[in-house]
Amino acid sequence: MSDQEKTSLWQGFKAFLMRGNVVDLAVAVVIGAAFTNIVNSVVEGIINPLVGAFGTQNLDSYTSCLKGPCEGTGDAATGVRILWGSVLGATLQFVLTAAVVYFLMVLPMAKYLARLEARRKAKESAHEIVEVTELEVLKDIRDALLAQRAQNEGTTPPPGQR
Repeated sequence: MSDQEKTSLWQGFKAFLMRGNVVDLAVAVVIGAAFTNIVNSVVEGIINPLVGAFGTQNLDSYTSCLKGPCEGTGDAATGVRILWGSVLGATLQFVLTAAVVYFLMVLPMAKYLARLEARRKAKESAHEIVEVTELEVLKDIRDALLAQRAQNEGTTPPPGQR
């Protein structure tokens, strides 16, 4: 492999890593992993006891028997069971994780970026106003100088120069 091909591959790899989507995805994975323990604790400490008020605290124990007889637990279980409790638990964990990430990370960041964009636009419009004002002042000065020169020479300035 030539040095030029190595450089091209390396530059392509760096460009790939610096894309916004790759960085956003990496941040999402890290934040999601960091919140996993928090969400698991909330589910086990709050959600499961609330569900336990109506049944059992362990959502995994909620099952339905599709084909009986359904007896026993674990590897010794007989029959065909649908483990809808574990699906419900996983769904609750997903919804809680998504809510925490959205309300604590995405929403505040979106508001912050919107404020930055509004400030940038305000600065741009103020800059345009200043430029237009300076241009108008320079035109007025030019017209005044042309008028003064015309008075000194006793002639009128040419059309469009006033």
